[in-house]
Amino acid sequence: MTKLIVFDDGGGDLAPLADLRASFDIRSGALTNRQRIERAVGADAEALFAPDDMAGLVEPGGAALNPDHLEGDVLLVNGRCALPAAWIDDLPVGRARTNAEGDIVAAHLGAEQALAVLEAGQLQPGVDIEEIEAPGMLQVPEDVIRCRDEAIALDLATLADGGGGANSASVIGDHPVSMASSAQILGSVTIDATNGPVVIDDEAVIRPGAILCGPVYVGSNSTVLDQALIKANTAIGPQCKVAGEVGGTIFQGCSNKAHDGHLGDAWIGAWANLGAGTTNSNLLNTYGEVPIRSRVDRPRRKSGLTFLGCIVGDHVKFAIGTRIMTGSVFGTGAMVACTAPPPSTVDAFGWVTDGEAQAFRLEKFTEVMQRVMLRRGIRPSDAYMSRIFALHLAALDRSAPGH
Repeated sequence: MTKLIVFDDGGGDLAPLADLRASFDIRSGALTNRQRIERAVGADAEALFAPDDMAGLVEPGGAALNPDHLEGDVLLVNGRCALPAAWIDDLPVGRARTNAEGDIVAAHLGAEQALAVLEAGQLQPGVDIEEIEAPGMLQVPEDVIRCRDEAIALDLATLADGGGGANSASVIGDHPVSMASSAQILGSVTIDATNGPVVIDDEAVIRPGAILCGPVYVGSNSTVLDQALIKANTAIGPQCKVAGEVGGTIFQGCSNKAHDGHLGDAWIGAWANLGAGTTNSNLLNTYGEVPIRSRVDRPRRKSGLTFLGCIVGDHVKFAIGTRIMTGSVFGTGAMVACTAPPPSTVDAFGWVTDGEAQAFRLEKFTEVMQRVMLRRGIRPSDAYMSRIFALHLAALDRSAPGH
């Protein structure tokens, strides 16, 4: 029997999405890439492969992590693949499929050949290579928005069981509305399933007066707060608190937007907090293509998107009333506390105030980070701390004179 192997090739330019997680753990819809790949193939991953500096951040579950031995035929699937399609699991043995950039999307190989590919990071002689269009391969951060609608549709098709459970809500439309038995709807809630399903996962809470317009996913232990308007193609990961007007947004998990303010066409990493009244623009006044620069040492590029709000890395904090401009990117650990709109690109650990921008001191950052994570009973591991140190050092190097 062919075994599924999901691997992080370290490819693309995915900061800040993949700063603190392997590419297969990026939430690109209601599910992570890994979860969607497993559902597409119809099997759990037997093993996961990640670069050495990321392996300690992976929670493998029942899968082996970076094993040095494989047996039988294996199906390798790139963890950057957000839209796995039928061609992933119909590969004959000995064939690989690559995208136009030459990245391995999927390969069906014998065990020894697969290990050689994973160790070398490239296909070896003797493999039959087929180049395909792979629009679901994440190359840059905004690709997670480009793939969002299709990814959420795929996810909810498998997560929505067609059952009820939302009897205390006013339900409009014919798409499925599924609610876990442990979830709560507290009254005066409207669920509009006219344009897509709505799934409310374990222990989630929908507070009074909230409106959910499908397709929408609310993850386990998350709370949609009073009077919130959750618009289509929004996926809220686990342990989030969300309020205000939110549409077309993916929350990785463990983040809060607990007050009024608009958030649209955005990706929010873990442990982020959006202060009261924080609002983002997701459409230029010209209605044109949104430009984006994902890091301060990268050139600005065309996104190909008309609607693009912001990409927010893990542990980013926004002060009250922050006004986020269209196509903004905030690197991991940034602190934004300015009365004017912040720059559209803030590097990792940037400290942005009305004065001169500077770097967030590592000691102060880790103190705040640990305090925030402990509120949910989580202590960062040694591997997590090491990765934070490495990211902070890299950010300091980029900001050094003459870089």
